[in-house]
Amino acid sequence: MTLPSPHLSPSAEHRPVVVVGAGPAGLAVGNVLRAAAVDCVVLETESRESIETRPRAGIVEEWAVRELGRRGLARNLPARAQAHTRCEFRFDGERHRFPYTDLTGRHHYVYPQPLLVTDLVREYADVRGGDIRFGVRDVRLHDLDTDRPSVSYLCPETDERRVIRCEFVAGCDGARGVTRDAMPSGRTRIARHDYGIGWLALLAEAPPSSDCVVFGVHPRGFAGHMARSPEVTRYYLQCPPGDDPENWGHERVWAELRERLGAAGAPALTEGRLIEKRVLDMHDYVVEPVASGRLFLAGDAAHLTAPIAAKGMNLALHDAFLLGDALAARLTEGDDGGLDGYSTACLRRVWDYQEFSQWLSGIYHGAASGDPYRAGTTTARLRRLFTSPVAAAAFAEQYLGTAARY
Repeated sequence: MTLPSPHLSPSAEHRPVVVVGAGPAGLAVGNVLRAAAVDCVVLETESRESIETRPRAGIVEEWAVRELGRRGLARNLPARAQAHTRCEFRFDGERHRFPYTDLTGRHHYVYPQPLLVTDLVREYADVRGGDIRFGVRDVRLHDLDTDRPSVSYLCPETDERRVIRCEFVAGCDGARGVTRDAMPSGRTRIARHDYGIGWLALLAEAPPSSDCVVFGVHPRGFAGHMARSPEVTRYYLQCPPGDDPENWGHERVWAELRERLGAAGAPALTEGRLIEKRVLDMHDYVVEPVASGRLFLAGDAAHLTAPIAAKGMNLALHDAFLLGDALAARLTEGDDGGLDGYSTACLRRVWDYQEFSQWLSGIYHGAASGDPYRAGTTTARLRRLFTSPVAAAAFAEQYLGTAARY
């Protein structure tokens, strides 16, 4: 909820924009504003070390890399990212390669989110001189429906409440942040979808066992293999929602991965120490609209897309470029068009990705549904990808995000 502003002294701090949250969305917004000579401050509850090391997504779509480069935000990415040109489905004991670059001329990049965040925070704080405050506590939003909003927080050094007057607030603090809760309940709808399944998310200290992303569609449940670096591999295993990661010991994990990713001619998995185990309950949500008064949401604060289609980080960047440009146009040229159309433009892309994620979930999880009819239609959909050029082209476009504005 939004609160009335605390007492403000005449000398209270003022910034045109306060960005709440230093993930990909918040840092991209901050960098866009700095490039346009718009002053702003980024508030983050975690430390710099924490945001630069926490494991998250790793797939970046080609349009996003191109746009990051155009804005001077991809200094390290071209040299360190891995370009992926195909993926592989394994089902019915067979391997099926899907060469999406051959179909479209486009590809994916694998660039783990911690590396991107490190690049963005360095560019914002160290290169462009942006103001970012780590470790802040108890962030509160005030008077968002007026033309004099403010944001307050507890300073980690002094434990004093500090207030920043501003013209706009960019809410980029994720699914558990305060900005989404500040949206007015009577004018905001949150559409939510629960898949009723969990994914055991694993990081293995082991080289990748394939030269591409692998999706295992198996009666025992979905399994995924995604390279993160030459030394680390991300794996997923379908499991019951709410399952305890401690139920999955080393031997059980690798036995299930071998079973679900097994196929004729497939190379043996390279096993290694499991350095992360957590269960993700698969669900999506969308906030509509994603703007109210002087508050504009971006990234997971505005919508959450389950990692089924690897779209979360790409949507966050898409939001951030739209919002950063719109705020810059308003504050430097008095042009309200971008802000007026932000929610509509953002949600159009969000719902497209949500629909694809739901469709792909049917592919991944149908074989393990326990329903012979659903399992049969899942296999039919999969085979159609490799027999119908039209079906293959449609899948490739959605998988690669080639319809993005940028």
